Amino acid sequence: MSKLKPFLLLFCCVWSWSVFAQSKKQDATLKLWYDSPAENWNEALPIGNGRLGAMVFGQPGAEQLQLNEETVWSGGPNSNITAESGAAVPELRKLLFEGKFLEAQALADVEMMPKKNSGMVYQTVGDLFLKFDGHENAKNYYRDLNIEKAVATVSYQVDGVNYKREIFSSFPDQVLVVRLTADKPGKISFEASLASPQNSDIRTENSKLVLSGITADHEGEKGQVKFEAQVKALAEGGKVTTADKTLQIKNADAATVYVSIATNYKNYKDISAVPATIASAHLEKALKQKYSTALAAHIAAYQKYFNRVKLNLGVTEAVNAPTDERIYNFAKANDPHLAALYFQFGRYLLISSSQPGTQPPNLQGIWNDKMLPPWDSKYTININTEMNYWPAEVTNLSELHEPLFKMLKDLAVTGRETAKTMYGADGWVTHHNTDLWRITGPVDRPYAGLWPMGGNWLSQHLWDHYQFTGDKKFLKEYYPVLKEACEFYLDVLQEEPVHKWLVVAPSNSPENTYVEGKRVSIAAGTTMDNQLLFDLFTKTTKAAEILNTDQAFRKTLLATRERLAPMQIGKHSQLQEWMHDSDRPDDKHRHVSHLYGLYPSNQISPTRTPELFDAARTSLLHRGDPATGWSMGWKVNLWARFLDGNHAYKLITDQLKLVGGRQDDVSTKGGGTYPNMLDAHPPFQIDGNFGCTAGIAEMLVQSHDGAIHILPALPDNWADGEVSGLVTRGGFEIAVTWKNRQISQLQVTSKLGGNCRLRLHEDVTKLNGSVKLTEAKGSNPNPFFEVPEVKAPVISPAAKLNPVAVKPSKEVEFNTTAGKTYTFKL
Repeated sequence: MSKLKPFLLLFCCVWSWSVFAQSKKQDATLKLWYDSPAENWNEALPIGNGRLGAMVFGQPGAEQLQLNEETVWSGGPNSNITAESGAAVPELRKLLFEGKFLEAQALADVEMMPKKNSGMVYQTVGDLFLKFDGHENAKNYYRDLNIEKAVATVSYQVDGVNYKREIFSSFPDQVLVVRLTADKPGKISFEASLASPQNSDIRTENSKLVLSGITADHEGEKGQVKFEAQVKALAEGGKVTTADKTLQIKNADAATVYVSIATNYKNYKDISAVPATIASAHLEKALKQKYSTALAAHIAAYQKYFNRVKLNLGVTEAVNAPTDERIYNFAKANDPHLAALYFQFGRYLLISSSQPGTQPPNLQGIWNDKMLPPWDSKYTININTEMNYWPAEVTNLSELHEPLFKMLKDLAVTGRETAKTMYGADGWVTHHNTDLWRITGPVDRPYAGLWPMGGNWLSQHLWDHYQFTGDKKFLKEYYPVLKEACEFYLDVLQEEPVHKWLVVAPSNSPENTYVEGKRVSIAAGTTMDNQLLFDLFTKTTKAAEILNTDQAFRKTLLATRERLAPMQIGKHSQLQEWMHDSDRPDDKHRHVSHLYGLYPSNQISPTRTPELFDAARTSLLHRGDPATGWSMGWKVNLWARFLDGNHAYKLITDQLKLVGGRQDDVSTKGGGTYPNMLDAHPPFQIDGNFGCTAGIAEMLVQSHDGAIHILPALPDNWADGEVSGLVTRGGFEIAVTWKNRQISQLQVTSKLGGNCRLRLHEDVTKLNGSVKLTEAKGSNPNPFFEVPEVKAPVISPAAKLNPVAVKPSKEVEFNTTAGKTYTFKL
């Protein structure tokens, strides 16, 4: 080797480290970065490839990667329904219709408790530790998570040597990768070890570190998920040896650690896979590639999704502070870039926790360090799982919706047993929770668990996907799921005695109470139930019409829909949450279930249903702003639908309130955001991240109310900006640039063709483009923008409604050709 080559190599390393040190603060765009290691899980940084997740702590002397694999759950294949599960349902209906609400609740609390289990638990695999002797007192410390590349980085200096770690969860290779380098040769020495709270065995074999285990028993169900983690280290220079259940790397120039994890899970009823074989196959494939090749392939696979959407709200000096400080200062600082970073972080999390062929993200996505996490980290489907996918279509991640659809197919099978056994009905049903094993019976106390609408709400996502993609093949494939969901409600709807409306009973308005001073939730005909039924029947009818099938069934659905209870406006001028006028203006409950009709549904509109629009706004004002993290994420969407950008932005500042961390005056209680930007319920729930990402998109583009509304809820704080890649119903992709809160350029790309109707606040006569815009009249002829006709509300004589005051807008339209882009400038 030439004597010049080592010198050039050393020079390049020193130069790159120097540039990194000089530019790290200026290079904060779309990075979460910190100047100290994580001291706890809520400061660690999440990486994932849909299936494998890790939390990176970044300690110089002892790196910790907390490990997850999406199918490591307690228990095994099971059903939580028994013959006795629904025995009390007829009596509950009788009591509810007699107005004996306390008695109904008391009966439910005794007779409707789960007869078997309340679902299984998502659990941690364990931890990988990398111990670096003498690195405890590092200098020039820096760590980040680059969400443009899905790579976490740690760098620091010890004894004049600059060290760097790059860590990612590879999408194409299905392994976790840790790359360790230094700017001087022979300086990489460390010990790798594994630890797990599971019933497990740790050993070394074939130069690998191996952890084999089986998940825990839970509530009478024996743990049956077998898993195996395999760790292999490759050194460039130096030596790799095994000793006492560890890998020892000595005096290497660089090293790469690979972590492969697999389980015996194949599907909810089959656990016959061989984890060791699968883990070995992934590992051996990864080991054959150069690190640079593997990194480039990972970034390319990730950016295929991430790069579709760009959001620029401006950059200020605030980016020069670590991310936790930016969160702490957000409400009082001028930091529009943090809102854009938070928006894109939600997209990063969805890409990292939901990939075609994986499980849907659960209550914590794929990241959990506990054996018994809060709420078992299951799928809570009375809001939280649905919220996980709110950004999927609008932020151009449509393919990532697939895991939810696959779970729906499973639930439509397991839910038939629950429908028949518990309610004597055809079709399928699930309640407010499910898990890896696709349970569909009620879980936990009836106060929350006796809500037979979870499958209904999940099913709405099927129609939403069709509206955004126009995929008739998809609609045909999933039409049976919609149809059988309808069949269940056709069988179980009950005629209430006063108005003769058809209602669901027993049920609840998720987790809220309606008898003052009493913990009574069991009810009949709650507003959210009625809204969900209206949507399910309407969407299934349209699906059958598009597919030219089930004409008689369509007529039955429409006739039944006519007998559903209308929305009601109560004595406090509020949208009633219950069939009876029981709302309390001082109710600050985190769930705002009766506002489903505003978002994510489109039943409530300022132009079509102004009374309901005003009543819904009153209800949200009664609820207030501060709440749990996910609740505030929902409220961002709701205030965006109210076309009130400043109030939506205020909710973003509430959600981006630092919880925990190292500021002396920061509480660990109350909803907000942890130092690592994950949502604080508290504790951590990932839905708040997804909800706020969807809400920011909703502030910029809406398409639910008959037209594409551009900048419908733009706050004063975002006077200038640009966004591209957002998707609307009808398959239109939008790019818009604005200055002084006015559109300067608008670009529309049509994926499906058809009429494009725009709702704008600008002087449309000054909008010049490649096609002529005509004034819009009547209903939008594009079928993807058809809006529902809801019943007129029942209004209390005591209600005092306000006129709807929203910013004036005009509608123009033009015809499009699939595949073409149209540009307009003002």
